[in-house]
Amino acid sequence: MNYLVEKIADVDAVPWGLAWFDKEHLLITTRSGTLTKLNINTSQQQPITGLPAIDEFGQGGLLDVAIPPSHDGSIRWIYFTYSKHLGDRRYATTLSRARLATTQLLDWQALIITRSASDSSRHFGSRIAFDGKGHLFFSIGDRGHRPNGQDLTTHAGSILRLNLDGSIPDDNPFRQPPASETSPAPQPEIWSYGHRNPQGLAFDPQHNRLWSNEHGPRGGDEINLIRRGNNYGWPITSHGKEYWGPLAVGEAKIKEGIHSPQLVYTPSIAPGSLLVYNGPAFPAWQGQLFNSALKLRHLNRVSVSSQLILREEERLLSTLDERIRALISDPAGWIYFSTDSGGIFRIRPAN
Repeated sequence: MNYLVEKIADVDAVPWGLAWFDKEHLLITTRSGTLTKLNINTSQQQPITGLPAIDEFGQGGLLDVAIPPSHDGSIRWIYFTYSKHLGDRRYATTLSRARLATTQLLDWQALIITRSASDSSRHFGSRIAFDGKGHLFFSIGDRGHRPNGQDLTTHAGSILRLNLDGSIPDDNPFRQPPASETSPAPQPEIWSYGHRNPQGLAFDPQHNRLWSNEHGPRGGDEINLIRRGNNYGWPITSHGKEYWGPLAVGEAKIKEGIHSPQLVYTPSIAPGSLLVYNGPAFPAWQGQLFNSALKLRHLNRVSVSSQLILREEERLLSTLDERIRALISDPAGWIYFSTDSGGIFRIRPAN
């Protein structure tokens, strides 16, 4: 495909999340705790007020921003994930929402302060995705504590599913209490578990599929097809090795009862975001996944077969030499992305 890459703005921080407010304006979160409205035609930036105080703490800070599609004229809520400071250097991935009036957020609501609090500065997640049926998903890393991945009594190491108002859907897999009164109750918001640090989350409305990517240890980054109640293995199964030596992490790469990844990257690319492409601008790319890379600094194009077999097709933008953080597309099918150096770029057809 012939395409052009254009830089449309610079942001003075790490631009972590992107969301369309309208056809001309992007909302941009920065990990340092700011929110900006960017006019994509003029490159004018407007700072948005009304956020709570948010600390940048290692991999934490203000993370994703997302707006569900609305066709009925109802109130447009803007959803955020961030690391909330709970005192004593303890932070927890938190989901909130607010409304935007010109340049000020109103009615800030914390929908869930997850049970993931830790003094670790690692593995907060966190991306947001909507299924178009009144639900949202958002991801939480294991907070650097491996056993969290298999512990259903914590939200860490899982992908959660909520109604848009923050309530728990009745059909969540762990909504019912345990059969034994002596068994610890799982967190009812959990949709899937066994995750290390999922930082990409994308819902495909054409096929009713939820995709996620996540960081492996040294090698073993993954793209997963997320299904209700599934265990994705961390840290029992992994395709990566320990940072301190050539030993495999976990018991095996594959194990019965654990859902294996659809695609594995070794060496690690360090995935930053995930996009299901269904736009008209690049017809040959429709139905494919775009997986951004932080460590290897490229945009990975992945095909999806009818049997749900993933295959890496192409590595784009390597010469740009940027850590690509967030991905989003517009109705025309142009792809927008942010980089850790503060750049906001777009990919459009060359003619």
